Amino acid sequence: MKIDIITLFPGMFGGFLKESMIKLAQEKDLVQVKTHDLRKWTSDKRKTADDKPFGGGAGMIMKVEPVFKALEDIVKEKDREKTKIILMTPQGRTLDQMVCRQLSELERIVLVCGHYEGVDERIRLLVDDEISIGDYIITGGELAACIIVDSVTRLLPGVLGNPEGLDTETFDNGLIEYPQYTRPREYKEMKVPDVLLSGDHKKIENWRKRQALKKTKEKRPDLYKSHES
Repeated sequence: MKIDIITLFPGMFGGFLKESMIKLAQEKDLVQVKTHDLRKWTSDKRKTADDKPFGGGAGMIMKVEPVFKALEDIVKEKDREKTKIILMTPQGRTLDQMVCRQLSELERIVLVCGHYEGVDERIRLLVDDEISIGDYIITGGELAACIIVDSVTRLLPGVLGNPEGLDTETFDNGLIEYPQYTRPREYKEMKVPDVLLSGDHKKIENWRKRQALKKTKEKRPDLYKSHES
């Protein structure tokens, strides 16, 4: 899979792309992630990518020209049909596990990171989708893009050591994941439930299902209600 990121601040991705799972996935050539500095496509000496909004108002607005030129260079006409261009914006549809799975099945995605007060509305005409990571405001789309890269990459075949774990993770079946434990069996009078030490796989599976339902009902009643309906 190929992921391109168009951003005004490519340095924000430096550490993220060189650590942990993302680093290993790139080394195995399971995913190719490339950042593009949007200022490369500006036309003045100051490399201006934003301007004051028409009609007045607070903040600055990202200009349409640099984004248009960047997409024109990065996404060639022959690759357009197999490429999905996504604008990171609080106005987009909310990212969830289903969206992550949909994106992981694509050949290539291009993430356009919004910044400042917002983007010129005409930029929305250049993209195929708009995604938000939640109903709150952050400085720009860079952190949101990192979340998409991480959540999508881990779903790609061969990235995780134990792919079976994907089927039981939180949100994949509409529930919060069941409690998990590892050594030691007891720590400061806190014990691992006996059923997990029984070796009876059927009992363990039933226990995990009950616990997942219990945790979801307590912590995410909205998910529980959807699961029950």
